[in-house]
Amino acid sequence: MSLRPVKQIIQSQPTIEGAGVKLRRAFGFGKTDDFDPFLLLDDFRNENPADYLAGFPWHPHRGIETITYVLAGTVDHGDSLGNRGSLGAGDVQWMTAGRGILHQEMPKGDPKGRMHGFQLWANLPSSLKMTKPRYQDVPSAEIPEVGDDDGTLIRVVCGAFGGKRGPVDGIAADPRYLDVWVPPGKRKTLPVETYNKAFTYVFEGSGTFRGASNPMPVKTEVVGTPDTLLSVVTDRSLVLFDTGDEITVQAGERGIRFLLVSGQPIQEPVAWAGPIVMNTVAELRQAYSELNDGTFIKDA
Repeated sequence: MSLRPVKQIIQSQPTIEGAGVKLRRAFGFGKTDDFDPFLLLDDFRNENPADYLAGFPWHPHRGIETITYVLAGTVDHGDSLGNRGSLGAGDVQWMTAGRGILHQEMPKGDPKGRMHGFQLWANLPSSLKMTKPRYQDVPSAEIPEVGDDDGTLIRVVCGAFGGKRGPVDGIAADPRYLDVWVPPGKRKTLPVETYNKAFTYVFEGSGTFRGASNPMPVKTEVVGTPDTLLSVVTDRSLVLFDTGDEITVQAGERGIRFLLVSGQPIQEPVAWAGPIVMNTVAELRQAYSELNDGTFIKDA
């Protein structure tokens, strides 16, 4: 087995999306090669309803899949196909926009006003850009968990881990999406597909990931010699890994919780503007032309 080196550590940055929702963006709208097949990761965590209640009113998507994972509060959603629903704490929605969809997402806080969740965008290969849209709404109770004697707990949203398979299936990038909790002071080694792109996003506690090569100096601390280099990673930090078979994390004094996401690179050109992602500029222009003339939504 080979340990994955840490390629980069990125602190998520404040941004505003939708009708004025304040959130943190870990990556997106930049160079796509490092995260292929993933395009964007947003952390919408807030305790002030005024910063999120305006939500994400009607907007289009084409050529991608969006993955929404809610930890606190609820998100009401609806679309141009007539789908309606609400995501609660622990629920997941995997939306394949395909050839085009209009939808809205309106977050609501819990009784204490707290709202927390993530949205990840995954690219679609050219052969599936114009596929029929579909939803996979998964309630929290259907997401399997894998526990260990040391107190480690892993929710398997998508892909296989520890003999269990997540309920989301049929995804183009063949991804694995895990929610990992490692208790204080414990060390855990997790297998990762050798050549799939992989990253973790820390959203609770802190810890160290072995194999750091050149960590960015934003809210990180490097200790040890080059042979035993460790990076202390804190809340709202993303760790991008190079290739290898496994990652090792050492939890800090408050434990560490993070998303571990990996997927098979698509390795195709990306033409991206706003919520639409195609392969060429001509396809992108056509999509926006259809949006303007009312032909964006295709027959079922």
